[in-house]
Amino acid sequence: MRVTAMSKNQITEGVIWKQLLFFFFPILLGTLFQQLYNTADTVVVGRFVGTQALAAVGGSTGQIVNLVVNFFVGLASGATVIIARYYGARDRIKLNNALHTAIALSIVGGIVTGIAGILLTPSLLKMMNTPADVIEGSTMYLRIYFAGIIFVFVYNIGSGILRAVGDSKRPLYFLIVCCFLNIFLDILFVVYLKLGVKGAAFATVISQAVSALLVILSLTKSVDIYRLLPNKIRFYKSLLIAIITIGLPAGLQSVMYGISNIIIQTSLNSLGTETVAAHTAFAKIDAIYWMISGAFSVSIITFIGQNYGARKFDRMKKSIKVCLLME
Repeated sequence: MRVTAMSKNQITEGVIWKQLLFFFFPILLGTLFQQLYNTADTVVVGRFVGTQALAAVGGSTGQIVNLVVNFFVGLASGATVIIARYYGARDRIKLNNALHTAIALSIVGGIVTGIAGILLTPSLLKMMNTPADVIEGSTMYLRIYFAGIIFVFVYNIGSGILRAVGDSKRPLYFLIVCCFLNIFLDILFVVYLKLGVKGAAFATVISQAVSALLVILSLTKSVDIYRLLPNKIRFYKSLLIAIITIGLPAGLQSVMYGISNIIIQTSLNSLGTETVAAHTAFAKIDAIYWMISGAFSVSIITFIGQNYGARKFDRMKKSIKVCLLME
């Protein structure tokens, strides 16, 4: 649903349960394609390269990636809340200041995390008792992934901004495009060009770069009260503090979950490459069970934020009740 400056905002005025569903299903479908997107590397590599390569793109590698990305996604939820609030209040100035602060956070965060990840990858893999026969492939995959992690951060912030203003469809469309692009590139690089783990990593980074570009273009071409202007990207101190204050607890919660998975993975690594490969396949299936609650969570954050900004507190409280009943 794209909300323009002249259209009725159904999140603050429409029938709650209907609008929750209209908003929820594109997010859920997007999560499904995100899972397919993340699974493509493991399927293609496992099928055409072998068990060691499957363990290299999953196992320790997958847990480290999940820890870092999920922390930033949690932190970015602070931007979603702030932007939804100002969009509901129709406060153009603060809305755009928050938007540019969020994009600046994704860029700086991506650069810092990328450099740290490239430098720390060998140490992290050794700390997790990664099997010796997959550590070289895991190191290669992670370093390429971290070199392009800025695109992951920019996409997640950008899609969060779109959802905050009530647009859950375009992030879905972008994911569909990049999902199929990733599958095509995986087959091209891994099956035909025989690049193995390196090819899977390049396919992922290129697809993420395209998704980041699409979301940035959609923000720069907006005709609503929000619009991204590249020369305005900077930190606004008060808004940065607000984003971090709201998002940090969610980010730390994700870290706690990620650390528990890393401890489990470290124990599994001592059982050998085949066990790591088997757990990699299981983890992709297990992730499906978390999708529905996650999609509802994003939906209700937007509803609460916009109705709070619009000073519709009764509707905000009712939205929470309706969402809990639906979930």
